Parts: sequence; C-alpha cells; structure tokens
Amino acid sequence: MSDRAHLPRLAVLCSGRGSNLGAIIEAISAGTLDAEIVGVFSDKPKCAALQRVSAALRWSAKPGDYASRSEFDQALGDAIAAVRPDWIVCAGYMRILDGAFVERFRGRMLNIHPSLLPRHRGLDTHQRALDAGDREHGASVHFVIPELDAGAVIAQVVIPVQPGDTPQSLAERVQAQEHRLLPEVLRWAVSGRLHERDATAVLDGHTLFTPRRLEFAE
Repeated sequence: MSDRAHLPRLAVLCSGRGSNLGAIIEAISAGTLDAEIVGVFSDKPKCAALQRVSAALRWSAKPGDYASRSEFDQALGDAIAAVRPDWIVCAGYMRILDGAFVERFRGRMLNIHPSLLPRHRGLDTHQRALDAGDREHGASVHFVIPELDAGAVIAQVVIPVQPGDTPQSLAERVQAQEHRLLPEVLRWAVSGRLHERDATAVLDGHTLFTPRRLEFAE
C-alpha cells in the first residue's frame, strides 16, 4: 500500500445507515482500496453513518438551521473543501445538492443510485421497477451534475427481477451488489483511471459510451 501521507483522499456524504460507507471502510481495511476517508458529512446529525467513523472525521448540520438551501450547501462545501478531498462520494446522501455546490466539485464527485440509470431517477426506485414490469434492476455509479441522477454513468450491476419480489427484497439484493460496485469504481478513481470529460465518463483513456456492466456473485 502507498505511504499514508500520499493516499488518495475521500470525502463521503451520507444521510442514513451508511452501509455503502461501511463497504468503503471494509475495502480500505482489507487493502483492496488504496485510499483514506478524510471526512464523513451528513445533513442528519443523528444518522447511524456518522458512528462508523471517529468523531474527528464527522461533520453534520441540520439544513433547517440555515436561511436557505444555498447557505447550507455553502457551509457543507466549505467543510468538505477544508479536508482537501481528491474525490467526493455520495453514498446514500438523500438531499438534492444545489448547482453551485456541484459545480464547485465537478468532475470528482460520484453518486451511487439504486436503479439502472437512466431508468428510475430519484426516489422509490424498487417499487417503480416493479410497477414498470422491469425484468432487470440494479445499481449505477455516475458522475454528479446539477440535474438529478443525470450525470455520466460509469458502471452498473444488474440483478434479475424474480417472481414474488417486493420492494424490500429488491432493495436487499441491490444493496448487496452496491457494496461491491462502489468500491470497484472507487479503485478506478483513486488510481487515476477514471475522469469526466465533456459530460462523459472516461476510463483508461476511452470514453464510456455505455456503462461498464460488472458481475458479482449474489
């Protein structure tokens, strides 16, 4: 592993349990992700995700304590900038970020989303996949742009929709795959293989006209 002083630096945004944050931590601990987490940031001061890291790495605030969305995002952005991250990872961050925030970190901010984008942007993706009669479902990692869940998709993992699936059963199976997908894309990012160029994802110097589809055992 690289000297710790030179490890790529990750800032992670969460709003809930932080299971994808946990997957990142596990990959770092296992030596399969050559990076360090330099801050975990949340709009939910009591969320479980914050408890996964030491107090020194935590930042949280209630959006309602700020006069406007832009003021909250300015404070959040200043806190993130202070830890000098190489990459910012939205891992279950449920608040929409304003355009100024996104542009501030454009090209080095990733999000994991529980659907096969561009299908089912936004919330309630598992119910919507069932309502649409989808035969496949899954998760995507994409670059963040001001438009919600519309940035260039880098990689996806696919699961079949099975007879009798419910939103909960789909969520559980998709989340298990997210925990493999996100660390893999972060390996590409921290090793310098991944870039955003002209609103497209570029991996190893090649534009990804379609997302990489990765397969992991269920």
